[in-house]
Amino acid sequence: MEIKAALAALSALGHESRLAAFRGLVQAGPEGLSVGELREHLDLPPATLTAHLNVLRAAGLVSDQREGRVIRVRADYTRMDALLAYLTENCCAGTTSCGPTSSCKPRRKRT
Repeated sequence: MEIKAALAALSALGHESRLAAFRGLVQAGPEGLSVGELREHLDLPPATLTAHLNVLRAAGLVSDQREGRVIRVRADYTRMDALLAYLTENCCAGTTSCGPTSSCKPRRKRT
């Protein structure tokens, strides 16, 4: 990850509501949440949530997909893992005995 991408991601997460939204989407797993479900979870006005999602989307941390009349938002786990790797790449002077060793691999819910 390049420094500008890392700065954009960190800046996007540097707001309480955006961080809560992103964490909620990470917790929801690969299925994500509809915008309505996320709005209810965060108790934000629709326009405010839209503005926050636009910032997260611009930073590459979330993506959305239209499903009929519903827009489903999902966390981008690859981007999240890249940010974590960037932040920890020089952890403990690069020794393998320290730092995170795996990436987030959420499982799809069984239907």
